[in-house]
Amino acid sequence: MESNEVISLVEEAIKARENSYCVYSHFAVGAALRTKDGRIFHGTNIENASFGLTLCAERTCLFNAISNGVNKDDIMELAIVADTEKPVSPCGACRQVIFELTNKDVRIYLSNLKKEVLHMSKYDLIPYCFDGSDLD
Repeated sequence: MESNEVISLVEEAIKARENSYCVYSHFAVGAALRTKDGRIFHGTNIENASFGLTLCAERTCLFNAISNGVNKDDIMELAIVADTEKPVSPCGACRQVIFELTNKDVRIYLSNLKKEVLHMSKYDLIPYCFDGSDLD
């Protein structure tokens, strides 16, 4: 049984999903994150006919928070939701961005519309990532 806080964040991601612009794939995804001070930021996938310009829900959510002054150390939790049989998994690009823009203790919840949840760390998502230390 999931905690009320986890389910409430999954429900926020479901709300975000309602704003998806997925006219090509018809695969709506929502994401929500919670900061230490309790603020919630939403993101959804936004497609483009030039598919490389499409932006995933996870990145939209993180970019929304960061552009509104949230420091990555203040991000506590991130939930991602889609209408999938099992909890949805982020793409590789989103895994890399999640790794870069969140702190080491962030809790990640992969879910679906049935509110089945897999708990992950960012290290579970991308165990051998490319990061800033690779640029030194």
